Amino acid sequence: MRSIVFLFLTLFTIQALAQKQVDTTQKIIPGRFNSEEAKKQPYVILISADGFRYDYAEKYHANYLLSLAHNGIWAKDGMYPSYPSITFPNHYSIATGLYPAHHGIVDNVFYDPARKEKYIIGTPSILDGSWYGGEPLWSLAEKQGMLAASLFWVGSESDAGGMRPTYYYAYHEKFSGADKAQIIKNWLSLPEDRRPHFITLYFPEVDHKGHSFGPDARQTEYAVQYIDSSIQKLTEALTPLNLPINYIFLSDHGMIAVEQKDYIPMPPIDKDKFVVVNSGTFARITALDPKDIDPLYKALCNGNHDNYKIYLAKDFPRKLHYSSREDHTRRIGDIILVPNGSKILVDVGRKTSIGKHGFDPHEIPEMKATYIAWGPAFKTSKEIRPFSNVNVYPLIAHILNLNITQPIDGKFRKLKKTLKR
Repeated sequence: MRSIVFLFLTLFTIQALAQKQVDTTQKIIPGRFNSEEAKKQPYVILISADGFRYDYAEKYHANYLLSLAHNGIWAKDGMYPSYPSITFPNHYSIATGLYPAHHGIVDNVFYDPARKEKYIIGTPSILDGSWYGGEPLWSLAEKQGMLAASLFWVGSESDAGGMRPTYYYAYHEKFSGADKAQIIKNWLSLPEDRRPHFITLYFPEVDHKGHSFGPDARQTEYAVQYIDSSIQKLTEALTPLNLPINYIFLSDHGMIAVEQKDYIPMPPIDKDKFVVVNSGTFARITALDPKDIDPLYKALCNGNHDNYKIYLAKDFPRKLHYSSREDHTRRIGDIILVPNGSKILVDVGRKTSIGKHGFDPHEIPEMKATYIAWGPAFKTSKEIRPFSNVNVYPLIAHILNLNITQPIDGKFRKLKKTLKR
């Protein structure tokens, strides 16, 4: 009995310590205030539900979101994520209006030959602003005298673009949807000079369940319903504030189930000569010595590759904006392997998830993301055709009356028709 009690207390102590280590405190940069011009502008809340496939709202009867879609702006057939349709590249593409090859976050994990190091999600590298190119929206706003806040977003914990948002949190998954609604209500209840006009909000639940159980699982359905309920809580909490709040609800990518019969063994690569990052839906190979690129490329082409295509990075399809012609850092790699269809490359002995994303959204429609927008700036009851997610940036900048100061890939004209003026 003593042993059981001791074990219980030990486990309880370990769990308590683990919980204490999660930083849930708000970070506030002091000394910042809205300019007089910023105070006159409306508000934008940019919401991402990771992995919320374009058809999930209808598929799983997310009735509150559907009512917003029918009464607002809805890309019913989806929004195209940038290639690759992966979380970090796409969240940062939405935040900067740039394709991944242009802003530098080319995958969740990648190697930079010039730095001779890797960027890896979940490690301190995500906090280092020197990895990030472009001017994220929160930085753009802050530099022009408009306060911003982030309840999580890729890059928002770093000094990407030169300025963090005034209010932000280190990433964690402890807050409920109700918690997040209350935090945003608190921000928007601040005095005018301290109230953020641009806010990012992120939900991870749908992506987690889609990976673990697949897009057709009951667990994924429950996650979609949770998001639907969370958005309702948010809008109901903010309505009494009577502020001109514009909402953009979107996702970074979709999800597809991949069966074991579609697993392709990753070809053996000499790890002493090459850095290999296999994301499953594609693999990128970087030579430590550039003279080894052509011999490996020829060897791979001479082998059995019926189930995947082999590209030199410089020859990657132009339409995807993911070649070494556009990436001057070699972060994309020198050789790229792309499975046919929705097959995946699997390393020997490595487990993989049921749900996958990362494929070309023009070839695999399940990769398409959700886009719904509503609020005083937007027209009502308008369905729009699919568009690239880099176009969200200039739309938000226009609503907030911010001047875009750096070249971007997004075009305001693509979504101009969704605004009242």
